[in-house]
Amino acid sequence: MVLTFEAEMILRLILAATLGFFIGLERAFSGQPAGERTHALVALGSATFALLSVTVFKAGDPIRIAAGVVTGLGFLGAGMIWRRREDGVQGLTTAAGIWVVGGVGLAIGAGAYLLGMTVAILVMVFLWLDKVLKIDERVERRREKEDRSKESGGNRR
Repeated sequence: MVLTFEAEMILRLILAATLGFFIGLERAFSGQPAGERTHALVALGSATFALLSVTVFKAGDPIRIAAGVVTGLGFLGAGMIWRRREDGVQGLTTAAGIWVVGGVGLAIGAGAYLLGMTVAILVMVFLWLDKVLKIDERVERRREKEDRSKESGGNRR
């Protein structure tokens, strides 16, 4: 089955948004403010800009559009990090997720399907592994143990 170029463009948009949605779904289940809708929209927007850069603006420099997307996502991600609590910085993983979902969207939009899907799968695996291995909890327990040790004046572990 041969797809028309327009049909392939639509499929690229759908695939990018779907991959972003699934990455965002994990963030939503984790109680993060940027969930499935935000991630799907970021991937969809990035794919749209990638498609525009390789189809509509052929005479221009498509790398400039990709660079603009990356810069814009950096600002969006920075807004996620600004929330602080007394125990430290919050939102780094969500900001990184927004940034990488933009990369997935750019890859899919540019036609690099395997690259985009591989990145999306790797993101989901890393987020899932963190939940299964409870890395954050282990690190926090270790820090608390070291803090108690310092307060008591010893360096015992």
